[in-house]
Amino acid sequence: MRPARLIARSAAIVLAVGLAACASAPTHFYTLQAGAAARADAAAAPGFLIDVLPVAVPAQVDQPEMLIRESEQRVAVLDDERWVAPLSAELRDAVAADLAAVLGTRDVHGLAQPPQAAVYRIQVDVRRFDSWPGRHALIEADWSIRGSADRVFATCTSRASENVGPGYDALVQGHQHALARIADDVAATLRGVATGAAPPCPQSAANATP
Repeated sequence: MRPARLIARSAAIVLAVGLAACASAPTHFYTLQAGAAARADAAAAPGFLIDVLPVAVPAQVDQPEMLIRESEQRVAVLDDERWVAPLSAELRDAVAADLAAVLGTRDVHGLAQPPQAAVYRIQVDVRRFDSWPGRHALIEADWSIRGSADRVFATCTSRASENVGPGYDALVQGHQHALARIADDVAATLRGVATGAAPPCPQSAANATP
């Protein structure tokens, strides 16, 4: 076989193998919003609405690809494991859904607010979003509750860490549970605010210390 033909055939084989490898690695998409049945513990309508504002996230995780921890010093970006929407949007929508379910109210963010309705604005800033497959899903967040005329009723910090098994489904489920716990902190404080009390910030305890 002539050298030129041999080279061409080898290149074709390499290209075919490369294409097969690409075809065998599909992209998986994940969401932080749990199923509708997950928060079926909705209370009676509280007589107020919520406006969950856009959520701030750390710059290093603000990307479509999932960022995971491999050791105390090393992280990895997973090109084939991605969030279905920008992580900040996923976090906002998940917190809003959890709060609406547990409080029995509606999130009216971006909508015209009914006249005379009491609306509380919820601001969440995620300071740490740590993903370690087989170990933990950890979220630390500062959050505040504001009323009309920009009155601040509470400014608190929550930390939720969930032990997780191997695999990315388990990791995302851990983050869903961690977000639900933070939403429970916000809901507990908001119930007190709505009744005219000045409740202290909840004491968030982690299930696991990474």
